[in-house]
Amino acid sequence: MDRGAALDRLPLFYAVAVRLRDAGAGTELIAAGLGVEPEAVPALLEVAESKLASLEPVGQEDMRWMQLR
Repeated sequence: MDRGAALDRLPLFYAVAVRLRDAGAGTELIAAGLGVEPEAVPALLEVAESKLASLEPVGQEDMRWMQLR
């Protein structure tokens, strides 16, 4: 799964934060866009990246599970 597809699977709040950061937005702009305090942005991005990392790609291994059902 590519990064864009993984971002589409995140809750919108986290996806917007990551997309803004990836587009070069700074902490202040991300905070304003999400309606949070700038101090919350680093932790929010950390949670978002953790959620992204936990997403497993859909691939051959997943297809095997589908065939077993």
